[in-house]
Amino acid sequence: MHIKGRKARYTVSAVALAGVAALALSACTTSGSTSGSTAATGGTVTVAVVNDLTSLNSQTPQGNLDTNGQVGYLNGSYGTGFQYIDNNFKIVHDDKFGKYEKTSDDPLTVKYTLNKNDKWSDGQPITADDLVLGWAIASGYYDSATLDDEGKVTSGTQYFSIAGSTAGVDATAFPTVGDDNTSITLKYSTPYVDWELVNPIAQPAHIVAKKAGLSSAADLTKLLKGLPKGDKSSPAAPDATLKKAADFVNTGYDITAFPTDKDLLVSSGPFYVSAWTPGQSITMSKNKYYDGGLKPNVDKIVFRIIPDANAQVTALQNGEVDIINPQASADTLTALKATSAKVLTGDQVSYDHLDLNFGSTVFQDPKVREAFLKTIPRQQILDSIVTPVNPKAEVLNSQIWLPSQDDYAASVKQNGSDKYNKVDIEGAKALLAGATPSVRILYNTNNPNRVDEFQAIQASAAKAGIKVEDAGSPDWSTLLPGGNYDASLFGWISPGAGTTQIPQLFSSAGGGNYNRYQGTNDLAIKTQTTLDTDELVKLEQQIDKQTFADGYGLPLFQLPGVFGVNARVDGVKYMGNQNGPFWNFWEWSVKSSSK
Repeated sequence: MHIKGRKARYTVSAVALAGVAALALSACTTSGSTSGSTAATGGTVTVAVVNDLTSLNSQTPQGNLDTNGQVGYLNGSYGTGFQYIDNNFKIVHDDKFGKYEKTSDDPLTVKYTLNKNDKWSDGQPITADDLVLGWAIASGYYDSATLDDEGKVTSGTQYFSIAGSTAGVDATAFPTVGDDNTSITLKYSTPYVDWELVNPIAQPAHIVAKKAGLSSAADLTKLLKGLPKGDKSSPAAPDATLKKAADFVNTGYDITAFPTDKDLLVSSGPFYVSAWTPGQSITMSKNKYYDGGLKPNVDKIVFRIIPDANAQVTALQNGEVDIINPQASADTLTALKATSAKVLTGDQVSYDHLDLNFGSTVFQDPKVREAFLKTIPRQQILDSIVTPVNPKAEVLNSQIWLPSQDDYAASVKQNGSDKYNKVDIEGAKALLAGATPSVRILYNTNNPNRVDEFQAIQASAAKAGIKVEDAGSPDWSTLLPGGNYDASLFGWISPGAGTTQIPQLFSSAGGGNYNRYQGTNDLAIKTQTTLDTDELVKLEQQIDKQTFADGYGLPLFQLPGVFGVNARVDGVKYMGNQNGPFWNFWEWSVKSSSK
């Protein structure tokens, strides 16, 4: 395992497309860590999380939730495999799982070679067939679909549905398989800025093949190799077997109870899901076949579902959980500091935001969009939620950058966000010219911060004659892709590296483009092939400016982060990305006297 020098330039962020770091739906960076001389093995670590499990595939639009992604991080279906991102937002290669290297710049060519001992948790070998499937999911190679403004297929076929974007990986040809079926080589027809984040490990090919009616992973590769690249201008009839395989990957991992079908639990990572009681806990046990570099000390990791921050602190104090990562508030910090727990704090690469649904009837009129956004009391929301935790926090005025990042200030000067610096009720009334529109807002009713945001917006908008209706739900994350609302309040949390988040959000085919925004499609796609840093910043600034001009929505604030860790667990270090405290699970240990 070795560290590469590449680091995040900027961040925003629900989770990732197959194999490429992307944004995930989420429930001052100072670094801190718990440390100790004991490196005991065995035992169980229990971690409190806000959201429950909804899918064992976090890389679909409906599965793109922080808890799903953290489970995926532990079982190898997201964020681990050939590499991971450390808490300095550097890309770390795990050469014990497999090596990858750029073998040519022109054309860009990258070779991935698996460790010969890599196995799935059911004992089956991990092979190039698995890498070919991961590539097929990430690249959209076989898609021939034309989409309308609402993202619906009007002609052709879309096979795999991903939370991120195919931009970048879509410039690859069918992989070259070699080294006795343990390697693939990807050749790009255009440059790709985030090639080093491509991680072609997703679902097990032998399981996907079985669900599609094939006898082996090799048969699935043979099918994929024999099918032509999708052509929007002349779409072929859908291949029934590939469609069946894709449908399984897209929805077959969505669960409401612990699966009776054990095929869904097969893992390539250090852990696999061994139990789940919905609404209460998820248990992950060590995968005895795992042979990568992230071998854990502990035998089990248990997720306890505790949405309320104060209840998390109480559970930590009572010894019911070992680690908490609640939404930070002044009350939470005060309560935590009154315990004996280690408190780790820092910024998150995460932000709350209000998005307008461009598929909604009420927001077809740009004047209504602007009027509604003029009523959003962003400073009031910041002061009530964030300022008590971070007095230096400020309203977020960019859709691309966070305040601590180098290019933030320059973009804010040019992006037109100053139009919404203050609540302007009279300006909103003038734009509405007597109209009294209704706006239905989707948000998480189990999240106190989102409830507060909704109520503040509802009260302010009413002053301009806008009726804000409550479309909140505890099932908000599964409702986001459906678009049955006018606006949404939620958070993005980022992996902290790369640029693939931009087409994920701001291109028409982006898996995170839940609000059906079309205004920056070409610019967003172009960011993936722009290697010149200055030119890339210019593209990002154009996107930032265009989204404000179009009334895309409003960023609210960057989220502060806090971990609480009790004394029985060593090795936890602060991390501000979507993996939170789980990011270095292999370094955790339970003190031998307290297993």
